Amino acid sequence: MSPDNPGERKFFMTDPQVDAVIFDIGNVLLDWDARRVYRPLGMSDDEIEAFFERVDFSSWNLEQDRGRSFADGIDDLAAKFPDYRDLIARYDTHWIESISGPIQGTVDVLEALVAGGVPVHAITNFSAEKYAGERARFSFLNHFGVTIVSGEEKVVKPDPAIYHVLLDRAGLAAERTVFIDDSPKNVDGARAVGMHAIHFTSPSDLRDGLRGYALPGGVTV
Repeated sequence: MSPDNPGERKFFMTDPQVDAVIFDIGNVLLDWDARRVYRPLGMSDDEIEAFFERVDFSSWNLEQDRGRSFADGIDDLAAKFPDYRDLIARYDTHWIESISGPIQGTVDVLEALVAGGVPVHAITNFSAEKYAGERARFSFLNHFGVTIVSGEEKVVKPDPAIYHVLLDRAGLAAERTVFIDDSPKNVDGARAVGMHAIHFTSPSDLRDGLRGYALPGGVTV
């Protein structure tokens, strides 16, 4: 980093050049944990995990991310597990409790990129019903040029189609982008369509990862 240009650094010829940085949202920018919805009931994490396993919560929740309404999802799952209807419905009525807030270190990275003029976009597996509220709550979600919400597109990561929707809509070449996600399978999905990708584990590791790319304008985070 040059002392005369603290927001820039010299790049090596081996650094991949990218035109845009693409973020996942849940557990990259927003701290999400479905267990928070059930802890106020006095349920232990072991009891919550047993409930999730019993009803296959992950697969059920993914269908809301794929575009199914919560009302239909609750009816479908409660038909199989009628004794759990109230617990199932609670995830809808108390969903906001699953988000504790931003992961500030990552938000700082995002805002540094925006300040440096680096194009930023997002691909997120997220219920269309719930995403609008989070965008209103957290202004940094409005930084993105293009946001691909799985619930709106009716396709979820790591399906190749969702990455191509972003690339087409933003007018980007896959090999000129770097994608950030906390899920290894979603990172693999991005790489399979030709994107560079970083597996998110922490904001500090993300900064280190991004420093391996030549960003527009020589920006560094």
